[in-house]
Amino acid sequence: MIYPIVAYGHPVLKTRGKDLEEGEIDVKQLVDDMFETMYNANGVGLAAPQIGKSLRLFVIDTDPIEDEEDQPKVKQAFINPQILEEEGEEWAFEEGCLSIPNIREDVNRKPNIRLKYYDENWQEHEKEFDGFVARVIQHEYDHIEGILFTDHVSAFKKRILKGKLGNISKGKVSADYKMLFPLGK
Repeated sequence: MIYPIVAYGHPVLKTRGKDLEEGEIDVKQLVDDMFETMYNANGVGLAAPQIGKSLRLFVIDTDPIEDEEDQPKVKQAFINPQILEEEGEEWAFEEGCLSIPNIREDVNRKPNIRLKYYDENWQEHEKEFDGFVARVIQHEYDHIEGILFTDHVSAFKKRILKGKLGNISKGKVSADYKMLFPLGK
C-alpha cells in the first residue's frame, strides 16, 4: 500500500516517535508498505512520521545513491533505533526530504555512527555505518526524534525558506507523489 507523504507543517513531523513493542502491529507489512511508498516517491529513506505514524521506525535503501567511493549499499528497516556514537569531522552535504519537496540545503553531519536497532524480524543489531549510508540514517533518525533537516540550517537560511515552507504546508507545491497537507488541498 502506498501512503501519502506528510508535508511540512504537520505536527507528526515535529513529534518524537514512540517505541514499538513486538507484536503490537504487523511490522513486516508496515515495512513493506514504507518501502513501496519510498520507491514510489523516488526516495532513499522514509520514516514512519512521514506517513503519519508517530513510531520509531524508518527504512532506507541507498542503492539509488551514486557515489565514487563504491560504498556498500544498504536496504534495511530500523525499529527502535538508538544512535550510540557519532564520530569524525562534520561534513556538509546537500540534503532534501520527501516531506519538504523542491527544497535542498547543506546539512553538516558526522561521517561515522554506531547504531543499535531491531530489524523487521525483531532481531537486535549493533552496527557501524559511515559516509552516505550514515548520513541517510542520521536524516531518518532525526525524523523519529521530531527533527527536520531544515532545523539544521542557519537562522538566515530559515528566514529565506520561510515563504516556501509556508507554501508547502498549504499544499502550494508540486510533487510527483501523493502528499497529505496540514493546511490546505
